[in-house]
Amino acid sequence: MKAIRTDMDIPGEALAAVDHGGSLGRARALFPQAPEPFVDLSTGINPHSYPLFDLPATALTRLPEQARADELAAVAAAAYGAPSPANVASAPGTQILLPRVCSLVKPGRALVLGPTYAEHARAARIAGHEVEETPDFDTLSAADLAIVVNPNNPDGRVIARRDLTELASRMEAKGVLLVVDEAFMDVGPHRESVAGDVEQGGLVVLRSFGKFFGLAGVRLGFALADKETVARLAGGFGPWAVSGPALEYGIRALSDADWQRQMRARLEGEADRLDRLFAGHGVEVRGGTPLYRYMEFAEAGSLFRALGERGIVLRHFSDRPHALRAGLPGNDEEWLRLEAALAGWKGTR
Repeated sequence: MKAIRTDMDIPGEALAAVDHGGSLGRARALFPQAPEPFVDLSTGINPHSYPLFDLPATALTRLPEQARADELAAVAAAAYGAPSPANVASAPGTQILLPRVCSLVKPGRALVLGPTYAEHARAARIAGHEVEETPDFDTLSAADLAIVVNPNNPDGRVIARRDLTELASRMEAKGVLLVVDEAFMDVGPHRESVAGDVEQGGLVVLRSFGKFFGLAGVRLGFALADKETVARLAGGFGPWAVSGPALEYGIRALSDADWQRQMRARLEGEADRLDRLFAGHGVEVRGGTPLYRYMEFAEAGSLFRALGERGIVLRHFSDRPHALRAGLPGNDEEWLRLEAALAGWKGTR
């Protein structure tokens, strides 16, 4: 009988989370003389959050009711296009889902379509897999665990639904797994979502609540899969996996189709405005989604530093020094600060 694995068996570098955007503490350490408040454009989180509302007292004073958890699964299934509520596992964020999903198959060879968000590879290592990143979609079928971020973070690359479902069929035939992280599909091409295909097996789809709805602190996410896999995941979490406040926000926001439609239009307009602003200062946007824009050019490091010194933080990548990702400013003051900072950078080159 195989010994039970513990965190002591996992290399420290696999457990250590890499740096991500959204850390004001890191921004202050990098740019201690920068004016505050910082304009944090280092994340892909919607700066225009779903409207806050008064929670019922029971959301905080009582354990979450199963009926509300069932209602959340139902509205999530409808919002994301899953076959049924039984195809939805709710969790306190997709971050906590990642290693659990990677553990659905025994340790083997994991391939991550990259370059992409680093947490997928780390989660696969935690689950015991040997992990490689590959730029070649066709090689994924050789894996025991294949991971695709769609639309991709940070460059916005989109893989067609047809290609993903065909890959999932091959993975299912081998008894292995394809994981598709659709964290940004709320603002992506919905026709390419594979959320409606999960019952075929061999496929788990991750959906993030906090990014599109701008409520990252709520900590809510979903795994969509065939009913048996969902039951395995939910059973591992046990009761009350999602907090009372998260249930209330999830149910209301995911049910609000009008807000979602209007917000998508707003974000598309603001992304176009950001593209034009960067282009006016000689920086071409090469990809992204309506929640973040991706740039790749020789002077990326110079722009990152110049804006940071003015209290505006973009996402810079240690393994891709010529790449930057920029989120959307949240209000007129932030737009003006970004415009002024870009003008100052251009004047010093």
